[in-house]
Amino acid sequence: MRSYEVMCIINVDLDKEATEKTIEKVEDLIKKNKGKVEKVDRWGRRKLAYPIDGHKDGFYLVATFKGDNKTIAELGRVLKLTGEIIRFMIVRIGE
Repeated sequence: MRSYEVMCIINVDLDKEATEKTIEKVEDLIKKNKGKVEKVDRWGRRKLAYPIDGHKDGFYLVATFKGDNKTIAELGRVLKLTGEIIRFMIVRIGE
């Protein structure tokens, strides 16, 4: 399994409980697809460099995990469909 990092920008209009549910959803999605979550960093609310879909702020989440191609494919597919996530990026960590 390879090491990856996913950064998500979550809609700040959500309440604290909904934000935590979204973070748990990302973690569970990795685990259900044979991945292993190593570290989750909550960067908190930050101003975006430019407006995205009318949003000027976002809640940043960075998670480091191990997984295979199936894990990455499914994670990307589901995050695209998740309305609470404004943007995301999955990057392979160099060895």
